[in-house]
Amino acid sequence: MLLDIVLIVIGVAMVLYGADRLTDGASALARRMNVPEIVIGLTIVAAGTSAPELFVSLVSALKGTADLAVGNVVGSNTMNCMLIVGCAALVAPMTISKSTVKKDIPFSVGASVILMFLALDDYMDHIEGVLLLIAFAGFMAYTLTQARQSQTKQQQAGQIEEEPAPQTVKQQKLWLSIVFVLLGLTMLVVGSNLFVDAASRVAYTLGVSEGVVGLTIVAGGTSLPELATSVVAARKGQSALAIGNVIGSNVFNILLILGLTATITPLDIDDITIVDMSVMLLSVVMVWLFSRTRYTVERWEGGLLVLLYLAYLGWLIASL
Repeated sequence: MLLDIVLIVIGVAMVLYGADRLTDGASALARRMNVPEIVIGLTIVAAGTSAPELFVSLVSALKGTADLAVGNVVGSNTMNCMLIVGCAALVAPMTISKSTVKKDIPFSVGASVILMFLALDDYMDHIEGVLLLIAFAGFMAYTLTQARQSQTKQQQAGQIEEEPAPQTVKQQKLWLSIVFVLLGLTMLVVGSNLFVDAASRVAYTLGVSEGVVGLTIVAGGTSLPELATSVVAARKGQSALAIGNVIGSNVFNILLILGLTATITPLDIDDITIVDMSVMLLSVVMVWLFSRTRYTVERWEGGLLVLLYLAYLGWLIASL
């Protein structure tokens, strides 16, 4: 089992490195094609932080370990709202914009409710996967439209000016951008395979379900980009980026990742219980409620989120 633990660490490192390289390469290519910065941020960068969950869930489902795939998403979303938002708020109180509270977080709540409803029969088929992808397309269309309108209004009011892309990005050679994309994809695929295989063997050796491994070990590994991004953003006073990163990731995880995964291969969900789904929904609802009070998540609220997450982990371990 020691070897499998080492392989899990190596797999996580490869997945995170691959996601980083893929994001850098894709962003540089998009800038060369004059794609607006705001579109890059809302699509390529957002998808980049969700790439670990995407590849790990896809590989898990294709290998016949659907509980690992669904547990990865459910566990990641719970960790995002309880542990990551909690830790970020402990570092510095998080100021939340009105638009995030009124539009973005409700999207995440809605996506969580949809997932709970679709998983009631412990099965997700191709049609349900397609429905999730359609919902994701609608979410992205709405988000991009709102972002462009907001940017246009600010420009007309003279609040911001169009800034050229950084010179270092403009000078990045085309071949290097392509190499980054291909290297990122390769590392994601290879790392995901190592990660999933080793995690499955650890679950078998310890006699625990793949669902629990997905909710804990796999979710923890794939959520590292969100954790790092949000805590650093909170420390720098960029709380809008921190909360936006978490909420965007939650919507991506459910609508895009599970939608794509279920579309490719139906998911038999045996080990992810209604309790796990309920905790996931509760976590995002709590973030929503905390955000509505003076549009701030205070330190004590962050501490409460962290404590509740630790209590949930304790319950998972006690129920083994």
